[in-house]
Amino acid sequence: MDEAALHESWINAWRALDVASPSEALLDELLAAHCEAHRAYHTLQHLGECLALLHARRDRPAQRPAEVAIALWFHDAVYDVHRHDNEERSADWARRVMLESGVSEEAADRVHALILATRHDAQPEGGDAQLLVDIDLAILGATPDRFAEYERQIRIEYLHVPADVFETKRREILAGFLARDPLYLTGPMRARFEEAARANLKRAIKR
Repeated sequence: MDEAALHESWINAWRALDVASPSEALLDELLAAHCEAHRAYHTLQHLGECLALLHARRDRPAQRPAEVAIALWFHDAVYDVHRHDNEERSADWARRVMLESGVSEEAADRVHALILATRHDAQPEGGDAQLLVDIDLAILGATPDRFAEYERQIRIEYLHVPADVFETKRREILAGFLARDPLYLTGPMRARFEEAARANLKRAIKR
């Protein structure tokens, strides 16, 4: 998704919430956050891939697509590999922006909860949360070349971790995803990505 498509997605999400989109300065800040030097995977590439998948879900659209879009925009807004509260800080930022923009507290709370679901530490509840998590994990079912690129990008983000420690921890994380049955919780995403994801994960763990 190019810059123009990202901008259109941003504007349309706020319009669907019946409020004016926040300032261009905020959008610039959000885009700049995804371009921070320490990022290699959690970048505009990942954001664009996620939003493209959301907009392509015509077979099973989100219940509240604008809220899912805003959650995707903010789910990696704060990303620091040395911290363990990135999702909480990202969710808080999204909620604050939504309330300042005139969105209802109920909608802001739903988006906050959606972002917290991307911690991937519990079974997401509700169709929108399941779709959001499936979209965030779609990279696991990418083509072998894109998956290999993703693995390289994750290693770059954790270059400060010694290779033996990284490989052990990474193998544990990938094995955790492989152990999920099913990995994808929404039917169309499962049909599209499940088989490829399991093949990618098995190759990565063996390697």
